[in-house]
Amino acid sequence: MNPIQIGVCGWGDHDLYPAGTADRRKLPLYAGHFPVVEVDTTYHVIPPPERMAQWEEETPEAFRFVVKAYREMTGHGRREGAPIRSMKEIFQEFAASIRPMERAGKLTAVLFQFPPWYECTLEHVRYIRCCRQAFPDISLAVEFRNRTWFEPRFRERTLRFLEEEGWIHVICDEPQAGIGSVPIVPAVTHPRQALIRFHGRNRSGWNQNGRSNADWRSVRYAYRYTGAELMEWVDRVQKLKEQVEQVTLLFNNNSRGDAADNAKQMMELMNLEMKGLAPRQLGIF
Repeated sequence: MNPIQIGVCGWGDHDLYPAGTADRRKLPLYAGHFPVVEVDTTYHVIPPPERMAQWEEETPEAFRFVVKAYREMTGHGRREGAPIRSMKEIFQEFAASIRPMERAGKLTAVLFQFPPWYECTLEHVRYIRCCRQAFPDISLAVEFRNRTWFEPRFRERTLRFLEEEGWIHVICDEPQAGIGSVPIVPAVTHPRQALIRFHGRNRSGWNQNGRSNADWRSVRYAYRYTGAELMEWVDRVQKLKEQVEQVTLLFNNNSRGDAADNAKQMMELMNLEMKGLAPRQLGIF
């Protein structure tokens, strides 16, 4: 196990592969560069267990996945054309989907990323508790995108609630752009895992501000961290590592292809050598 593991969000859109590499070949090649990946497709659709099993089988024994929770599970609404199901059915289907990764010991956590309007209310606290009860034996991580959870009157109560309920608090590096963004809160709420997601610091692009969805996606995560900005995290990560078994860093700043480079730069700054990667020679096929 890599006590500190670094990867990126998604494996399809990064400059890691030989020209013309088919999508189905990318995950095994990705696993030669990084020991962990965030699965983003699960936000849009719940994959069949067979597909999750295939991804698990294509990666080395030490490889790990952070799987993003399906959008209806985090209050983002039903995707156009998606089947109409009860929440109980959705949770059951998602649980079946992730089971192959769970059984293989490759599931770091399921990531519940709540939307910017998901403020700190009793109703939302109760829902988060219900999510925990729906997956009693799975590692769950929660990322808030509404600042109210970390206002002075709620900050310690939020962290205590997550600790009591067994949630991994997702520490975010993101633009400070109003109510729909959260500050850096380098706190641990789970004894085994700490999870950090790097979204970039593009303050002007963070909020939609009348942009179309396509235009917004093209700029929101457009940011390349400087070496000095990444160095801010070296001491933080080391302190977090003293409190947990494993720290996972995921770079999501990829609107313009910066995530993989910044992830590798972070490895160099921390003098980390990732163990258990796939052989790089896979890339010749």
